[in-house]
Amino acid sequence: MDDEMLKDFVVEALDLATNVEEHLLTLERHPDDLEILNAVFRAFHTIKGGAGFVNLPAMVSACHLTENLFDALRTGKAQVTPLAIEAALQASGFVADQLTELSNGADPASLASMPADLKDILTQAIEGKAEEAAPAAAAPAPAPVAAAPVAAPVASATAAVAGNGPANNASVMKDGQLDWDALYQAVTQTGSTDSAVANVIAAAEAAAAEPAAASASGHPKSLPSADPKPAAAAAPAAAPPAPARRASDNAPGKEESIRIDAGKLDALLEVAGESVQAANQAAVLLEKLQQFKFEGTAAALMSTLAETLGRASRYSSELQRATLSTRMQPVGRLFQKFPRLVRELAKDLGKDVDLAISGAETEVDRVVVDSLYDPLVHMLRNSLDHGIETDRISAGKSNKATISLKAWQEASSVMIEVFDDGKGMDPEMLRSKALAKGLIGEHQALTADESLQLVFLPGFSTKEVASSVSGRGVGMDVVKTAVEKHRGTIRIDSTLGVGTRFSIRLPIELSIIPTMLVRCAGAALALPMAVVERVVELPDNFDEVGGAPVLRDQGRPLPVHSLAGVLGYEPGNERVGIVMAVPHPYILGVEAVEGTADLVIKPLTAIHTNGITGTARSAEGELVLVVGLSFLLDGCRATNRAAAVAQV
Repeated sequence: MDDEMLKDFVVEALDLATNVEEHLLTLERHPDDLEILNAVFRAFHTIKGGAGFVNLPAMVSACHLTENLFDALRTGKAQVTPLAIEAALQASGFVADQLTELSNGADPASLASMPADLKDILTQAIEGKAEEAAPAAAAPAPAPVAAAPVAAPVASATAAVAGNGPANNASVMKDGQLDWDALYQAVTQTGSTDSAVANVIAAAEAAAAEPAAASASGHPKSLPSADPKPAAAAAPAAAPPAPARRASDNAPGKEESIRIDAGKLDALLEVAGESVQAANQAAVLLEKLQQFKFEGTAAALMSTLAETLGRASRYSSELQRATLSTRMQPVGRLFQKFPRLVRELAKDLGKDVDLAISGAETEVDRVVVDSLYDPLVHMLRNSLDHGIETDRISAGKSNKATISLKAWQEASSVMIEVFDDGKGMDPEMLRSKALAKGLIGEHQALTADESLQLVFLPGFSTKEVASSVSGRGVGMDVVKTAVEKHRGTIRIDSTLGVGTRFSIRLPIELSIIPTMLVRCAGAALALPMAVVERVVELPDNFDEVGGAPVLRDQGRPLPVHSLAGVLGYEPGNERVGIVMAVPHPYILGVEAVEGTADLVIKPLTAIHTNGITGTARSAEGELVLVVGLSFLLDGCRATNRAAAVAQV
């Protein structure tokens, strides 16, 4: 088997399988939507065609039987029922699991065969809702089979297509890639190869049952035959919609697109960032040179050099922007995985919950998208298990609860929010639990907001007994760790009886961030512009509240922290204050502000320094330490809270 062909199939089929789950959940709410029903049918049909050509018999079997179900649904012989949706979801899950294994490098021959319970529920969904259609629908249903028995038929079918001449080869190619659906249609519509497809299905049945049982089953259409007519009759719904499907559904998604290895994109982005830095440094050197007087040929050369460097700077910036755009992906790619998770978990917990998704088109760095799955799973499970009440009627609420998952862009950050209209969190109860578990001291004073953040402590849980969903005190700790790994922050806001809101802030792009350059104790530092509101002048003397310096800014008293002090430097003459745009605003004192710059951030990996998340180079080539976004958002609090707050 061609490894590239398998890889292309897996990538395309995974997209189809993910969309299938979303369509099925929509179909459950709108059972009369024929367009969605047809979309699901086409997706399984296309996956089956590709799976047959790359020799994945178990996937072929699952898709083929699911096709039978949806053929009955779309022709009106069966109705969209919870059983039908559940059966299709299980089939979709089985297909997605196999595709995920393949994408992780599994050998196709090692994949499991179709489970018997999956075949049973699909058969029940067909027979239970349209008895008269059951024999015809179930007849061609393939059973699990090992990879070896179907290798020859698939190879024969592939060879048959290849032997149909250049015209046919061109018809199964689109934009330089294989069109799986066209490939499958090329086989099923060619008389000489219909028998090969029948052989695949027959081999699957023969491998799963004894010969005597196979003869007793009364399914003559599944037997190998040189006559193309029985094979064509085995899947009557496949041929009619094919032309419209190829014209309308497959073409738009494949136009002008190619796949590039993620490692190559990362390398390109790093080179682009370095070229921008080099161009900036060259511009600084040129500015210094232009302070000298040049005459004659030297003056002409300087003018040409300035023009050339300006052009190089523009091109490097364009290269950087273009490279960054290739890494951006909509969060909808991630969000569409959660409706089924919420549906199944709510069903297990005996709760009626609707997941409302918005802002799926918001784009963020692909690394962020890939890393957010586990945190969001933990947050949704937490909302379902802890937040949503079991008896909402007695609380004066609708029996159907709502969890909203939304994303939007805010300056240079992307915001992701999970809100449930459940019972909310009790700060006092959370503090009592943390105290009982020894996670905080008995005399430690905590505000209501700080008490809510206790749920992120390792080992914290409000459940007395752990269940399969929660209670072990690791979920929310995982969330906070994963978010902060990508220079993000997470906060909780909750109101008793109203609900709980989890808010995640992440940089849209991980490698390059807009910063304000400042200087403290002789060190060059960079603050993310996402939390900088404005710059103010600091007075010689401050008012004090509780012994801590306070400055009144626009009518509000704000605490003043020394950036040098909280980072462990010796505080100097800090005459400039930066008002921080955070949930609890404060002023950060620095010696000087030296401008703004978009810096290419290199994360710290070998050492850990409190408050510092990475390094960068300024336009002059000076090493700059980047102060962490989460550190600033948290009010410059260190692990030891008392040591983290310093006076100016």
